[in-house]
Amino acid sequence: MILMTTLLLIAGSAGLWRLGQATSTAERLMGLQMLGSTGIAVLLLLAEWQQSDTWRDVALVLALLAAVITAALVQLLRKTSEPEVP
Repeated sequence: MILMTTLLLIAGSAGLWRLGQATSTAERLMGLQMLGSTGIAVLLLLAEWQQSDTWRDVALVLALLAAVITAALVQLLRKTSEPEVP
C-alpha cells in the first residue's frame, strides 16, 4: 500500500511539473489529465483501504467528468485554432 501511494505521489508530481513547464495548451491539457487520473487512482486506493463503496462512486463520477471536460476542451481548441474562411 505504501509503494502504491509513493508511485501515485510521483505521478502527481510529474503532472504538476508538466503543467508548470507546459508551453502549449495541449501540454497543459495533458498535465491536467495526468493530475485527474492520479486523483482518481488516489480515491480508488482510499476506497480499497477503507473498504468503502462511496469513494469508488466518487472516483467513477470524477472519471466521467474528466472525460467530458477533456472532450469539451478539445472541441474548444479545434474551434479556436482553425483559420476563418472568408
